[in-house]
Amino acid sequence: MLCAYYSAGRCRSCALIEQPYAAQLAGKQRHLAEVLGASGARSDLEWLPPLAGPEHGFRNKAKMVVTGTVEQPVVGILDAGGSDGERRGVDLRDCGLYTPGIHVALPVLAAFVTRAALTPYDIARRAGELKNLLVTESPDGELMVRFVLRSTEPVARIRKHLPWLLAALPGLRVVSVNLLPEHRAVVEGEREILLTEQETLTMRLNGIEMHLRPQSFFQTNTEVAAALYRQAREWVDESSPATVWDLYCGVGGFALHCAGASGAGAAADGVVGPVRSVVGIETSAEAVASARASAAQAGLTGLEFRVGDATRFALGAGRAPDLVIVNPPRRGLGDTLSRWLESSSVRQVVYSSCHSGSLARDLAAMPSLRPRRARLLDMFPQTTHYEVLTLLER
Repeated sequence: MLCAYYSAGRCRSCALIEQPYAAQLAGKQRHLAEVLGASGARSDLEWLPPLAGPEHGFRNKAKMVVTGTVEQPVVGILDAGGSDGERRGVDLRDCGLYTPGIHVALPVLAAFVTRAALTPYDIARRAGELKNLLVTESPDGELMVRFVLRSTEPVARIRKHLPWLLAALPGLRVVSVNLLPEHRAVVEGEREILLTEQETLTMRLNGIEMHLRPQSFFQTNTEVAAALYRQAREWVDESSPATVWDLYCGVGGFALHCAGASGAGAAADGVVGPVRSVVGIETSAEAVASARASAAQAGLTGLEFRVGDATRFALGAGRAPDLVIVNPPRRGLGDTLSRWLESSSVRQVVYSSCHSGSLARDLAAMPSLRPRRARLLDMFPQTTHYEVLTLLER
């Protein structure tokens, strides 16, 4: 993949971009095998072929810092800082990683910044209003746009000019304002103000419609995410558990795929698993609301989503399920939940990890749950990061 930003030294986020993609994939597979081998994973672990996604045009979400001026906004990232210590904006509107719809949207949004007089936030001076633009594209080419602001002061102007933006981007479905009043190095704040009648973006994967609310997490690579859910569903269906927990369930991707469906809720790809009892646990109320809406629309039975902490839920449950799906953040499950799984009656665990190091630590804490199958899914081409799905059995 060729990138003018990388060649000019303006953005070095894609650390592996100079390597052929096949070499990137092989290197990630070797790294994963070494990490799991060091964790004591058994030698007869079955490695499924690594799944490669598109090399470019795959990122369905852009998290863009807005700098510059109202007249000439810079939409992209911050550089490492110059000799004066001040970090400046690097415009990345033409980044090759983003999906086509995001490429179309970014210059329109830059024009909207000028039209609505949204003053970019000046980090050094702690002045201005617009901090970030968050843009998500669905598999159907529809868009969600979120304006991360310091205060509500510009909201009236955004509302006033919103009809222009909706006309300029016909695929735009959800628009919101996120408030981040504090001077912190985070992408968004806690409060969200919806500006459109439609509240969710439909993410259609494998015949299942997932409803993404503004503050909900979704995998950044749509094609690879679909493959991840299919693989998990295949392993769960092979095991035919009567009861399943989906811990760290997010918007319910794994639970929705593994709950089974009937009638109007049957998957369009023809793969319908047996109806089983599935409980999804997630700390984000927005994500749980998304998951519940998706389950209701799909007509899935025996599927429940709750707001809560995964570890506290497991420790407080009276009875363990047959199978547990976990998709923790980069830090992994942690010692407490790993030890609970080790001592529980759970027969199988489907573990989706974005960090092989934390996966290895968790495996070491669960010696009786042995890795049986593993598959690398290249969610993040051009970088050293990847997703790995592992099937553990007692």
